[in-house]
Amino acid sequence: MSVGAKTVAIIGSGPVGLAAAAHVLERGMMPIVLEAGPEAGHSVRQWQHVQLFSPWQYNVDTAAARLLAPTGWNSPDPQVYPTGGEFVEQYIETLATRTVLRDVIRTNSRVTAVGRVGFDKAKTKGREAAPFEIRYQNGKGPEALRADAVIDASGTWASPNPAGAGGLPAIGEREAASRIAYGMPDVLGKDRSRYAGKTVAVLGGGHSAIGTLTDLVALAQEDPGTRPIWVLRSGDPEKSFGGGANDKLSARGELGAHFAALVASGQVQVEAVFPVAAIAQADGRLRIATSSACGGRSIVADELVVATGFRPDFGFLSEIRLRLDPAIDAPVALAPLIDPNEHSCGTVRPHGARELEQDDRGFYLAGMKAYGRAPTFLMMTGYEQVRSIAADIAGDKEAAARVELELPETGVCTRGGVESGAGASGCCGGPAKQDASACCAADESAKKAGGAGCGCS
Repeated sequence: MSVGAKTVAIIGSGPVGLAAAAHVLERGMMPIVLEAGPEAGHSVRQWQHVQLFSPWQYNVDTAAARLLAPTGWNSPDPQVYPTGGEFVEQYIETLATRTVLRDVIRTNSRVTAVGRVGFDKAKTKGREAAPFEIRYQNGKGPEALRADAVIDASGTWASPNPAGAGGLPAIGEREAASRIAYGMPDVLGKDRSRYAGKTVAVLGGGHSAIGTLTDLVALAQEDPGTRPIWVLRSGDPEKSFGGGANDKLSARGELGAHFAALVASGQVQVEAVFPVAAIAQADGRLRIATSSACGGRSIVADELVVATGFRPDFGFLSEIRLRLDPAIDAPVALAPLIDPNEHSCGTVRPHGARELEQDDRGFYLAGMKAYGRAPTFLMMTGYEQVRSIAADIAGDKEAAARVELELPETGVCTRGGVESGAGASGCCGGPAKQDASACCAADESAKKAGGAGCGCS
């Protein structure tokens, strides 16, 4: 590392944050990784029981692998699907403790604010020349450091979406917090006693919801008192079953197909068109209800699992000039590629520094946080993001603009909420080759022909 090398602050030590540090090191710069939790990969450790939908070949960053090689690290079988726990044990833990990254990771360091030294958000002249100031809290009290660039890879795990259908918490949701879990609890493991023999409502239409419901059915086979209820805001349960055999991430396709069979057999009670408006506690149970405008329907459960996705926390970035899509909270150049209102093409064109840098030059969003409220993130996408960002910070604009990643084709495209089989040979023909605003090859062709909107339909 050369004297006077740039310092890059990286927020978060999940897989994307650690990959960012590895790429920054390879570029001869100094990374400083700030992790709010007590260990690297703290958020991943919260879902250790969950199997990833992608095999090892899509979950190991190239620069990180180069750092691991001298340690004698045994690369896992690329075709095996790890659990979150195996991912931590065999990759994140080793990367964070047995390579040079161990000297740059600061755990128990929660970032509280980021700004420009001497410049508030409204002041422009000379702003780009000022270093960033990152303030964080640790066991010793408030601390601060300065950096030439910042990569925010803090993810979204700590800020789940609420149960309320309108994006706000349901009336009574906070008061009922002791009986509500968010994300994907370990119902067959450490959380078993909480759910065994109980009526459990699971709200959500994504893979976290159907994974939890699948585990609850397994729990019911061992404890017949367990009763799973699937609560859906939409009226189309089949949409959650996914692409089945068309999904090139086979573990994801298999989960959807298996869950569809469980629903068909009546092992899961389905409550569709159920936008939650209020949650009340009565006699030690929860009464979960829609609004009167939606019929005033209600169900009673002992526990509620809210699996409605996550959203980014920008609270500590109030002094950074951000340019975000107003709907999904993603960078404006990335938003058209991932907007769930338009499509859910699994193969999003690889992107990098150009799409992720904010108006405060030198500040980048990366990983899940860069996707805002969109649910279609793949880990390898994050690795490509930070490879490009590190190159951009180092001044290698050619490498920053170059695409060095081919993502797995999911085989499923959605346009306007309707699943299409067009992706069976690739996501609507595979990824776009040139047009950064196109979600896939078919969309790119449509745009070249003068069409408006996604060509995936």
